[in-house]
Amino acid sequence: MPPVLYNTLNRRKEPFVPLKNSFAGLYTCGPTVYNFAHIGNFRSYIFEDILKRALLFNGFKVDHVMNITDVGHLTSDADEGEDKMTKGLRREGLPITLAGMKTLADKYLKAFVADLKQLHILLPDQMPKASEHIPEDIKFITILKKKGFTYQTSDGIYFDTAKLKDYGKLAAVENNQEHQRIKTGEKKNHRDFALWKFNENLGWSSPFSDSLGFPGWHIECSVMASKYLGKQFDIHCGGQDLAKIHHNNEIAQSEAAFNKKPWVKYWMHNEFVVLDKGEKMSKSKKNIIVLATLTQNGYHPLDYRYLCLGTHYRNPLMFSWEALEGAKQARKKLLELILKIKASKDKEHKPRQKKYLAQFVKEVNDDLNTPKAMAVVWEVVKAKELTDKDKYLLLLQFDKILGFNLGSIRTDKIPTLIVRLAKEREKARAEKDWVKSDQLRDEIKSKGYLVEDGAKWFRLKKS
Repeated sequence: MPPVLYNTLNRRKEPFVPLKNSFAGLYTCGPTVYNFAHIGNFRSYIFEDILKRALLFNGFKVDHVMNITDVGHLTSDADEGEDKMTKGLRREGLPITLAGMKTLADKYLKAFVADLKQLHILLPDQMPKASEHIPEDIKFITILKKKGFTYQTSDGIYFDTAKLKDYGKLAAVENNQEHQRIKTGEKKNHRDFALWKFNENLGWSSPFSDSLGFPGWHIECSVMASKYLGKQFDIHCGGQDLAKIHHNNEIAQSEAAFNKKPWVKYWMHNEFVVLDKGEKMSKSKKNIIVLATLTQNGYHPLDYRYLCLGTHYRNPLMFSWEALEGAKQARKKLLELILKIKASKDKEHKPRQKKYLAQFVKEVNDDLNTPKAMAVVWEVVKAKELTDKDKYLLLLQFDKILGFNLGSIRTDKIPTLIVRLAKEREKARAEKDWVKSDQLRDEIKSKGYLVEDGAKWFRLKKS
């Protein structure tokens, strides 16, 4: 059975049937690299990582493209306000130049990639930068202009949404006051959006005006997605806040330019991270928590990954330090189990493993139901009919999707003396010399280590 995914475009779950057999083209909206990404952002990237891993597990070849927005993203969805990159330059005292923007972008892109690696998120196959696709932006806008989908105002080139009867089909915007665009004297419709913004002092030259300018935020994604994945592709992902404006606009301009419907077959969106007070985490609210904050408070980035998997991606994730502590303890317990059973000499029984693997895959393939998939993990841990070898092999299979890298878990290097004492104790146990065994256990403990016993094994760890 193929994976079943919730398609925002059609408002229902649908079997995943790619445009090309056994191949999935995947585009995920990446960061605007003017500041550190926060854990609300990383919920999206973790959800998309689970999707990618699930597709790979199901035998699909995945071409994953994530854009890097390093120019052209205004602070307001109303095509107003300061460019986010310019805002970052002012914050850090860098020159307001294209060279300054590159310096800023390189800094935060490096930090972003490092965070992805800490969260065990598979890196995209391609991470194109918006600033390196200006000629393609201009060509795309020129196509739209020739087809009659644009008009010019004093501040830029705009897309005329009235020319499309089905504008807004991904998520309705017409009657949603929160997402309506601010009307200006020159805009024909509040829904119309900028394809190119004029700027007298900064930007690139174009055939649209004598002044310099920047591409609009929306055009950048359409250009990069179509360049690397084609004029039609399979899956486009992002946070649910992008559906009403950014993704609707991508669809509008792309289907107008290519005359391809649908431009993307499957649209997938994750819900927000919500704090204790019920607030969405966002930079505008100044309530963000970055990955470094977690580590400074004694948490591993993978504790947050574990927390994310406990809530379905289409439900809000309620974040609290108490919840993160619970995730930390659960992940710790799982790692301890892996260390315990890894060296087991038990035999495996493949028939016993099959039903658990089938159930795990069933849950993952049901629109990435990670909470139920994690429940299967703990069923395996507790299953009496499974040997330690069975459990270990199953958990490694599950981990291809979960992404905790369980197969690489290692114990700390134990001093030679401690290992020697533990082996002497194991010999004493085999000879049923319980007095000597207890004495050696106490000696090991006095040196800062604990020994745990199994029927056919022992394990040492720091106390």
